[in-house]
Amino acid sequence: MTNGGGPPQRTPAGARPARVVALIGPTAAGKSALSVELAQELDAEVVNADSMQLYQGLDIGTAKLAVDERAGVPHHLLDIWPVATPASVAGYQRLARAAIDDILRRGRLPLLVGGSGLYVRAVLEHFEFPGTDPQLRARLEAELAAAGPAPLYARLAAADPAAAAAILPGNGRRIVRALEVIELTGNPFTAALPEPAPYYDAVQLGVDLPTDQLDERIAARVDRMWTAGLVAETHALVGQGLRDGRTASRALGYQQVLRMIDGECDDAQARADTVRATRRFVRRQRSWFRRDHRVRWLDGSEPDLVRAALTALTTG
Repeated sequence: MTNGGGPPQRTPAGARPARVVALIGPTAAGKSALSVELAQELDAEVVNADSMQLYQGLDIGTAKLAVDERAGVPHHLLDIWPVATPASVAGYQRLARAAIDDILRRGRLPLLVGGSGLYVRAVLEHFEFPGTDPQLRARLEAELAAAGPAPLYARLAAADPAAAAAILPGNGRRIVRALEVIELTGNPFTAALPEPAPYYDAVQLGVDLPTDQLDERIAARVDRMWTAGLVAETHALVGQGLRDGRTASRALGYQQVLRMIDGECDDAQARADTVRATRRFVRRQRSWFRRDHRVRWLDGSEPDLVRAALTALTTG
């Protein structure tokens, strides 16, 4: 590999003989800025692994890099779905692997970047998705429509605490899917996730900060979102079907602004709720990523974070 990627490691059994670098970690830790500088050093192209940056128009609330902020580095899988489209991890997996394979064929390095742990795992590992049952799914979705996500989430927490810890309480679609798998298989949803078996020869770099520093960054980030026009962006997206988007409408910031638009809270409350919800989400991200001993962690406050990342790629 080029410019600091290090010599290829021995390819694990069943993995493809290619190096992919994943840059993961919690929201607001500094992944996006680092990814651009790292891509320039490694002759890499970025493949998005943030589930909400897949959506067209969800820009301010997801801190999506503008074109000029990408500094000429090619970015893949941004803005691929309209806001009314439900998320599909299986669909994302196909698209991400196609992008990665194309980058590798052209002799460049794929840099998978994002904080959506299930999406990262679906790409990097042999990951088959359990089947579905239309009648069961329809029943669970009817329950969701009638009572909201809270009682379904409580049921999931009782049946599979590990799955509940990895899913936002308001993410009705993922809660329904987890309960569907539990009822279909008779086992916890997390039991349906396979043991890690590499699909690519990959190195995972994690970026994190101490909790107090990250909490400060989150509060500052939410302030920037409001200043940059998140409320106006949400109003515009309502006209594009945001309310019909079972996934996009639950994105952090947007769901709080939608509640404000509906008169359920004022602007200050929506802003404070966004900070609290983001901090809770970060705790879940950490819980997910820290379980994987293969991740090489970086201190996001490191003065020369790019050099620290390059060193981590060649050691450990």
